[in-house]
Amino acid sequence: MQTIDLIVFLVFTGGVVLMGASFFKKGSSANEFTSAGGSLPGWVVGMSIFATYVSSISYIGYPGKAFASDWNAFVFSLSIPIASYFAARYFVPFYRQSGSVSAYAFLEEKFGRWARLYASACYLLTQIARMGSILYLLAVPMYILMGWNMHVVILATTLAIILYSMLGGLKAVIWADAIQGIILIGGAVLCLIILFCQMPEGPMQVFDLAIHSPQGNKFSLGAFTSDLSTSTFWVCLVYGIFINLQNYGIDQNYVQRYHAAKDERSARFSAQFGGYLFIPVSALFFLIGTALYSYYTARPELLPESIAAKPDYVFPYFIVQGLPVGLRGLLIASIFAAGMSTVSTSVTSAATIILTDYYKPLIHDASDSRHVYVLRLSSLIVGLLGAAVAIAMLSVESIIDAWWKLSSIFSGGMLGLFLLGWLGRTVRHADAAIGVVCGVIVIGWISAAQWLGLPPTGVHEYLAIVFGTIVIFLVGFLLGRCFSVKKSR
Repeated sequence: MQTIDLIVFLVFTGGVVLMGASFFKKGSSANEFTSAGGSLPGWVVGMSIFATYVSSISYIGYPGKAFASDWNAFVFSLSIPIASYFAARYFVPFYRQSGSVSAYAFLEEKFGRWARLYASACYLLTQIARMGSILYLLAVPMYILMGWNMHVVILATTLAIILYSMLGGLKAVIWADAIQGIILIGGAVLCLIILFCQMPEGPMQVFDLAIHSPQGNKFSLGAFTSDLSTSTFWVCLVYGIFINLQNYGIDQNYVQRYHAAKDERSARFSAQFGGYLFIPVSALFFLIGTALYSYYTARPELLPESIAAKPDYVFPYFIVQGLPVGLRGLLIASIFAAGMSTVSTSVTSAATIILTDYYKPLIHDASDSRHVYVLRLSSLIVGLLGAAVAIAMLSVESIIDAWWKLSSIFSGGMLGLFLLGWLGRTVRHADAAIGVVCGVIVIGWISAAQWLGLPPTGVHEYLAIVFGTIVIFLVGFLLGRCFSVKKSR
């Protein structure tokens, strides 16, 4: 890595931290920290939602996945329009009228304190796992570029993100996300153009080699069979629908942004804009991965076997070896933009949940300044936990697979609980609790059957969230209906 690359990278990351810290205001309120005072324009909030989607999991994991296999994981992106439509039509007005910045206050009103704590605990676990995955991927390019110790990179990056998240709150995070989103798109487009231009026989060679690959068509979206035990097109699509409905419907990251928009119309626009923008950009990342496959197939002597065996390392390696001086620094800055925006969002939203769902119910008479202190302390603790998870992930082979499995498990099927509260008018507290217990058992069985030597489930691990959500909803809903019919008789 040349000096100019390092300067470009440090100027960008340092600038983001300083910009975020510039939003610090002495005596700021907890409302400003958690929802930016409800003052932001829709396009900025929409860019923030988009940047939250495009983490370093997308920036490095998607190219790695396409390089090693095909476009099957892109099917996840195709499910987003369904979720964003429901968000704009139903979720945004529902949450803006709820009066609480917490996504889980509604569950307490419907089913009691336990439901709110269950959902918020699932959310916190998911966000810590997500931060760990992203921080790990932020350390990969610096290890390949500079040979820096990955543990040190993870800790230093975490502290930088925590700093501006603690000082500036959600307003700093959202504005930083908007700027980072623009930079990461620009960096990815430039990289793809260079890849196409460096093909020995011209840009069309990318498609020729990918379509006629010995592994099969690299642009394949997966088999269109009814097999639920492998990652087919339908398995990825159903997984994506459930995950994205959960993101838009009950994920604190998104709910806070609905509150941050200046009015309901802006919030509706932000939900759709952020989701739709992710589709072409994620396709861009998959195309980069496919182009990397074709490039190194045409010039195999340029890719060491040790890198080829670790697909998540291929894109960072190309950045080091294949890009001109100066642009390398910009691309690494783009990767950091993707990761920092998502981690800062997770830090702020997790801190908000700790305050609203755990601290406030215990300490009723605390001052607003005390609430701000709790938010900042929680940001620090959550960020450090994410760093610990990142260090534990250093031996993971495919970060996409690891993250999808963890998110499926830690979600706990809480979308099913949310739908019970929203649609099941006759569902009692006990009905919902029994549904959750049954759903958790199903999730645990699907996720750990092979590991624990249990009878095979016949379904892919990605579908744990799908079946867990369905079981929670159906069990709770049917119990509620049975009790209602019995009572009427």
